[in-house]
Amino acid sequence: MSLDLLSSPIATEPWKNPASFWGGLTHAVRDISGPVATLSLPALRYNALDMVVRAGGVPIRVASKSVRVREAIDATLAMAGYQGILAFTLPEALWLAETHDDIVVGYPTADRAAIAALAANERAARRITLMVDDLAQLDLVDAVAAPGARPEIRVAIDADASWRAPGLGHIGVFRSPVHEPGEVAALGRGIAARPGFRLVGLMMYEAQIAGQGDDTGSGDGMIRWMQRRSSRELLERRSEIVAALRDIAPLEFVNGGGTGSLEFTASDQSVTELTAGSGLLAGHLFDGYRSFDLAPAAAFALEVVRKPAPDVATVLGGGWIASGPPVASRQPLPVWPEGLRTMPREGAGEVQTPLKGEAARDLRVGDRVWFRHSKSGELAERVDRYHVVDGEQLVGEVPTYRGKGKAFL
Repeated sequence: MSLDLLSSPIATEPWKNPASFWGGLTHAVRDISGPVATLSLPALRYNALDMVVRAGGVPIRVASKSVRVREAIDATLAMAGYQGILAFTLPEALWLAETHDDIVVGYPTADRAAIAALAANERAARRITLMVDDLAQLDLVDAVAAPGARPEIRVAIDADASWRAPGLGHIGVFRSPVHEPGEVAALGRGIAARPGFRLVGLMMYEAQIAGQGDDTGSGDGMIRWMQRRSSRELLERRSEIVAALRDIAPLEFVNGGGTGSLEFTASDQSVTELTAGSGLLAGHLFDGYRSFDLAPAAAFALEVVRKPAPDVATVLGGGWIASGPPVASRQPLPVWPEGLRTMPREGAGEVQTPLKGEAARDLRVGDRVWFRHSKSGELAERVDRYHVVDGEQLVGEVPTYRGKGKAFL
């Protein structure tokens, strides 16, 4: 089915009434055997519109790794305020380029077969931009297809947006080796001097701001202090980097941000576009932010298969863990019935997940428990389709990448 996110905005926010919202989902999929994953159409529409408002007129590039449903990506890009895709692998980008003409691969690639396919396809080469942070990545492309034997390859630089805090060291994720304006400019000059490549963009992802909640109830004061200091440093450094690169090449885009930092990144005059994807489906990791409140657009239900104790109900499956450190925040979160929690020594299991709490006393074999995934993309890797729900009505289904026979990473 085609998802319609362009109809009139919803007048109410049904997820604010948990009993009604989760009860409606349960009713809608009552005849479908589990595990079952759902997309709430009103919640997805709400999230997509909310991010446009937060972006303040700066276009948002959709991060496909956080969605992995082609129909949802297409529907989002049909809305004003969204433009282009940030893909996670080159094979995925080649597939998406069949119907989309503005795709940036968010991470460097060493996939020789995919590079060869890109080099053999002039249309794809016009539509896809590779990400680099080292001239060795250009060497790999040249080793697969020499400059004179292929179309010009579009590239963007991934510059490190972490904060090198005085006395604290590296704050953020470890991505690119180029951090200072001089380092990025040197790389830019190296790219410009290489035949067969064209420098068209810059990406700087401030994970310590976008990916770190500031309303989690644990160390929030320190996190907010860090984010304020890091934001000031980044605004100045990114501006210097952009100015240096524009002296080398006419950049088509300067990309930054993520779901958690749309307002801040949109305020940076050197940025021309934002990236977001997790905010569309809204994993529970994004509940801990002060500046926005997302709707639970994606969820999944597992069935109770045993009762090892009166206050314990065991569901089949559940170990759908998100990337990152192996901590509780990366586990799926049981949300309905309220009051259930995973067991500290078992967590969410590959085959079964015991859940403890008073609510378990009323659960029987065959009943459903609803979960929210932690980030966003991991759920689509576990199911072949999302069942689309509007209120209590099942209105269709959309295949995930997995359901289309695609497993890119």
